[in-house]
Amino acid sequence: MTAAAARMIRQTRLTILLSINAVAIVVAGVLIASASGWGGNGSLDVVAEYSDEVDSSIEEIELGEADSAFVQGKVTVTDENGNTVTIKPAEPNITTDAGEKTNSNGQATGGNVPDGELWNETSITIYQSADKDICIDNSLPGYSNMYWQTSNKSVISGLNKNARTSLGYNSSKCRYPVIVGTGKTTITAGTYDGSRRDKIEVTVVAVPISEWKDEVLKLTNNERKKAGLSTLSWGSSTASASETRAKELVEKYSHTRPNGSEWKTTLKIPDGNYAGENIAAGAGVPSPSTVVAAWMASPSHKANILNKNYKYLSVGIVFDQNSSNKIYWAQIFSSF
Repeated sequence: MTAAAARMIRQTRLTILLSINAVAIVVAGVLIASASGWGGNGSLDVVAEYSDEVDSSIEEIELGEADSAFVQGKVTVTDENGNTVTIKPAEPNITTDAGEKTNSNGQATGGNVPDGELWNETSITIYQSADKDICIDNSLPGYSNMYWQTSNKSVISGLNKNARTSLGYNSSKCRYPVIVGTGKTTITAGTYDGSRRDKIEVTVVAVPISEWKDEVLKLTNNERKKAGLSTLSWGSSTASASETRAKELVEKYSHTRPNGSEWKTTLKIPDGNYAGENIAAGAGVPSPSTVVAAWMASPSHKANILNKNYKYLSVGIVFDQNSSNKIYWAQIFSSF
């Protein structure tokens, strides 16, 4: 064998070894990336959060006295500035024993403004997460600043001065209720001159956690259908993790867990698979429809919802009356 031939063989062997090493490095990198939830085309591990907290300044509601006392001018309420005001009844237009004019539903209307109702309903139901604001029909003339009352402070203790405009409520006619328990209460709104006073019965019911999980999955799939994507099935393999994450959000609202580790440590992501998390909390997301709408309005959340690589979705929901944000949501998307 000539010297030139031997040199060529040595170079060929070196090239083969370098190529093998290069392949080994690439393969190892793919395995490491897949194990940590990353794909070859870049990160599919999209995480996003959404929080909508409302100004915590509360307008306390005064409890009203009996109707008979009302028409005698003995009822006092607190106005928008925190001052105590004694309600002066309207000029008598007596049609009831209590001395008040009433509409067909028995609601007191007074005599100085056109007949009509501040509410179109006589009763409403609200979930404990406060999925509705309490609003009046402000098309009726004859009022300026309204006073508000509740008959049961163990159900609704106060009203936030600011309506949740993010949910489409008008701050001039609506108040965000401060719900402290389940049950029934009668909300009264009226004018300080006594010309109008109407009531509505409010029933507060517990958040239906199991039903709302199904609803979030349904609404998420509706968005995927609109985009021409396949629907997601319930993620049994990540259900426990989404429950854990929702509970952890009460303590620490972040994609970082209370123990300092990443959210994905609640999962075992198989090699070559992907996962993502959406979270939300606060008064701006009090129901499945509001939380999914909020996520869809955010590019990073929308990226998870419309990710074609995901096949499954699990949902965790926690309602905690004593916490700052009350309701907490966790979506975990996965390909496994």
